[in-house]
Amino acid sequence: MADAKVIPFDDDRSRAGAVQRPARRRSAGSRRKGTEPGPVREVQPLPSGASAQDDVPVTREEEPSQQAHDEGGLERRIAGGLSFLRRRLTGDYEVDDFGYDEELTDQVLMSLLRPVYEKYFRVEVKGVENIPAQGGALIVANHSGTLPLDGLMMQVAVHDHHPANRHLRLLAADLVFMLPVVNELARKLGHTLACAEDAERLLGQGEVVGVMPEGFKGIGKPFSERYKLQRFGRGGFVSTALRQRTPIIPCSIVGAEEIYPMIGNAKTLARLLGFPYFPLTPTFPWLGPLGAVPLPTKWTIQFGEPIPTDGYPPEAAEDPMLMFNLTDQVREQIQHTLYKLLVQRRSVFF
Repeated sequence: MADAKVIPFDDDRSRAGAVQRPARRRSAGSRRKGTEPGPVREVQPLPSGASAQDDVPVTREEEPSQQAHDEGGLERRIAGGLSFLRRRLTGDYEVDDFGYDEELTDQVLMSLLRPVYEKYFRVEVKGVENIPAQGGALIVANHSGTLPLDGLMMQVAVHDHHPANRHLRLLAADLVFMLPVVNELARKLGHTLACAEDAERLLGQGEVVGVMPEGFKGIGKPFSERYKLQRFGRGGFVSTALRQRTPIIPCSIVGAEEIYPMIGNAKTLARLLGFPYFPLTPTFPWLGPLGAVPLPTKWTIQFGEPIPTDGYPPEAAEDPMLMFNLTDQVREQIQHTLYKLLVQRRSVFF
């Protein structure tokens, strides 16, 4: 991979099986012919004004049945957890050639991201049905928020809301794979380097691949330029989609711009640390680690209508004018949807 050619996306180089329903228990009050009568059921009186259609007796025997059901579910969860730990300790699990660990992602990493997605950012998803149920697809999204949390939330959105529970494989910048811990987690989540070879291979395998062509220019832009798309590079993602004849799906994310309002950039400190930028926000670094907590904004992620690429001839991937036009079409569709979502938004936090 060291000699892999990086796609010029930007200038910065950048869910099981059916749960078996417990067998329905015979009510203790029912009996077969020739058997002893069962105990008399204690029927709770109907509330005043209840209709005849609601005349369903509630027996005390339903309570232990429900308790047994809950206990059975707990036992299954414990057994599943122990089985998962055994496989991890013995190494009896699989990862693909990119380091993607599907079991760890589904069982652990998504469970860690889901509360942030559902409770903190309260993400609303639209148009997820535009992602095909099978086969390769390239999702192209805007990038913002100082830290790349938008990519992770988009990954949860596809995983939890798509009817086929598809997994999104994100193309990430070089810096992600140079950071300790972050590198390992990114690989386990299915992320890979934003290079043509990796992107084409994943699409060829029928994976859903995500890219954010703005790169560091998007997440590192000042708050005054929020929701204004930066340049999409030279259209490398379009060339990749054309070669693999996979649809391009524009994706617009609203809410991420305000989690860390970037009001300044300490460029000298960024150069010393080897970062593309060092953000200054109303809370960071002034409040220390507390300042790194993102603001609880309300998010919307909308997947747009797919742009097909299978109607173009094979040599179209080398046509610079076509790549420019398709890149501009994707960018304009994302920008138009961003403005539309912003008009519909009642508040940054609600």
